[in-house]
Amino acid sequence: MKVYTVSQINNYIKKILENDIFLTDLYIEAEISNFKAHGSGHLYFTLKDNGAAINTVMFRSNAEKLKFMPESGMKVVARGYISLYEKTGQYQLYVTGMEPAGIGALYMAYEQLRARLEKAGVFDPKYKKPIPKMPKTVAVITSPTGAAVRDIINVTGRRNSNVEIVIVPVLVQGENAAPDIVKAIEMVNRWGKADTIIVGRGGGSIEDLWAFNEEIVARAIFNSQIPVISAVGHETDFTIADFISDMRAPTPSAAAEIAVPEGNAINDRVINLYGRILKNAESRIGENLNRYRYCVNSYGFKNFSNTVFDNQIYVSELYGKIYDKLNNDISKKRLLLKNCLDNIENKSPLNILRRGYSLVYDEKGKILDSADGIKTNDEINIRLNKGNIKARVTEAGE
Repeated sequence: MKVYTVSQINNYIKKILENDIFLTDLYIEAEISNFKAHGSGHLYFTLKDNGAAINTVMFRSNAEKLKFMPESGMKVVARGYISLYEKTGQYQLYVTGMEPAGIGALYMAYEQLRARLEKAGVFDPKYKKPIPKMPKTVAVITSPTGAAVRDIINVTGRRNSNVEIVIVPVLVQGENAAPDIVKAIEMVNRWGKADTIIVGRGGGSIEDLWAFNEEIVARAIFNSQIPVISAVGHETDFTIADFISDMRAPTPSAAAEIAVPEGNAINDRVINLYGRILKNAESRIGENLNRYRYCVNSYGFKNFSNTVFDNQIYVSELYGKIYDKLNNDISKKRLLLKNCLDNIENKSPLNILRRGYSLVYDEKGKILDSADGIKTNDEINIRLNKGNIKARVTEAGE
């Protein structure tokens, strides 16, 4: 009896599965459940229908090629092969490619990105920058050989030859188109001389227009400091760039019409503004002229010199009255002052001395008005009208 290990049995079964022609390349339509995106980039999930389920893995090399992000509950058509995971002894489906069931992968990716950006709020009108009405320079980011660039050049040249059109050539289709468009938008912003940017291309399938549905392009348009007009495909084509740009044009020709004002329209506007300014100026001049005539013909203006003369006479008379009143008041005050001075003079002790009287002081300078306290030999001072006398008392009494 030969005895086998578990590893040998699992390896044997794995070879059987991998050598089965039916199981090496098959398509399975089922619903995703238990979806998990591992940090390594591998995807792990279960595919199930009403009666059964199968464990599934999609390695990073294949997962990176997906245009959409799988989710639990999503119905898909998965392509791959059946093999055995030897460590657990479980067979599983190894997916090499996958499409949403009943809908294209690109359309699914488009809807997922649109929903995610809308939830982030970047489509909000508050972020839309106004398109300049009188640009000097318009940068056109598109293919240099496509019909779109010819249409833009023709329309802008016809509308206003004074506006400078700068063509920034980029790829508009293929894997390298999206990074190329992003670099062009960033370069025009660094250049800083364009007033408006037109980003677009001619019509095509969803695959052809896919570069304008890439998130990196959407972010570049959103971060642009210069207003961006999207002009991708035909009127019925909508891309993520259309939603996030500052204005969508249904065609490249329409974008040129939005970005570049028509020369005749500018002339008409200038003429209209000139007429309004002239009319306003004439109205102001007429109003001021009427005010001038009113002033010139007024009584005060016509009789200005008489009015000044009358006022001069009135001022002179008023001055005379004030002058006379002041002189009269001064004379009265002067007489009153003289009377006060005379009264003071009459009552002055010095004036009394002139009439022969004298003042007597003791040794301490106190005026003596009686003999009380005066003794023989005390010194006294006598002040006369002219001069002082020192004396000694020889006799004192009442």
